[in-house]
Amino acid sequence: MGAPILQVRGLTTRFRTDRGELTAVDDASFDVDRGETVAIVGESGSGKSVTALSILRLIPSPPGRIAAGEVIFEGRNLLELDNASIRDIRGNKIAMIFQEPMSSLNPSLSVGIQVAEPIHEHRRTPWAAALEKATELISRVRIPDAQSRLASFPHQYSGGMRQRIMIAMSLGCAPSLIIADEPTTALDVTVQAQILDLLKQITKETGTALMLITHDLGVVARYADRVIVMYGGRIVETAPARELYKSPRHPYTVGLLTSVPRLDGDTGQRLIPIDGQPPDLARLPPGCAFAPRCRAAIERCHHERPKLEPVSPTHQKACFVDANLVQ
Repeated sequence: MGAPILQVRGLTTRFRTDRGELTAVDDASFDVDRGETVAIVGESGSGKSVTALSILRLIPSPPGRIAAGEVIFEGRNLLELDNASIRDIRGNKIAMIFQEPMSSLNPSLSVGIQVAEPIHEHRRTPWAAALEKATELISRVRIPDAQSRLASFPHQYSGGMRQRIMIAMSLGCAPSLIIADEPTTALDVTVQAQILDLLKQITKETGTALMLITHDLGVVARYADRVIVMYGGRIVETAPARELYKSPRHPYTVGLLTSVPRLDGDTGQRLIPIDGQPPDLARLPPGCAFAPRCRAAIERCHHERPKLEPVSPTHQKACFVDANLVQ
């Protein structure tokens, strides 16, 4: 497959707060291959969205700052580029679909203008041709009568249709990588499936890599090639999706899986919630951040922070507990 399209190495992002400096992303390292769909999962506050924003240098400063690491995209470290160069990457070679399409779309501009704008700006395409391309993109994301909908405003679209417009915007410049941050938030289950099916189909057709940020392991079961699990700002497990679902090796991953309803097994099986609350990033425990909530924790877990280490050629975990005891 050649070199990965994206290589993240030791990414660390911190924020200054009234209670001191907290580390939202702590020494994260992973790759995304060309054409691959990688899901980053975890509870709210685990560092998923901050990781995505850090890749594109969209962290507000102050109070945030990228304290360490490298983000290598197509051979260049994005963290070292000047402002003009990183702006040329955003929306052009790396596109981002944000969580809330209503707040991400400009309510005072027509949908057609917003879809055409990246094409006009990055490709120097005349407005007439950019709007023609926008019509094609809106039709591609399965919005009927695309030509007449160009003049519509975001409030005239449903939540699912607004999310489709965000996908159309991301496709305008044929990016090599799309980052979708909780693209199905606030959508009903049927529309969620439609949006995820659409994203998967488009990435297959175009060869575009996809980073899918979500809190729900159940959502990505049929869409991701590989899964990265984050907790307390750190990557705690990563593996191909099939392997992770079949044989999770970290207690947190097991907890996420057992708290999601399954339709392929015993439908009468009780869901097992994860006890406790996500950690306070400003006051993380000295050992494993998950230890206070972990049923399998041993004494070492409370005093020493585990490193992400391989359990197979394609599977890594950050846990001291024997895999057989986790489940």
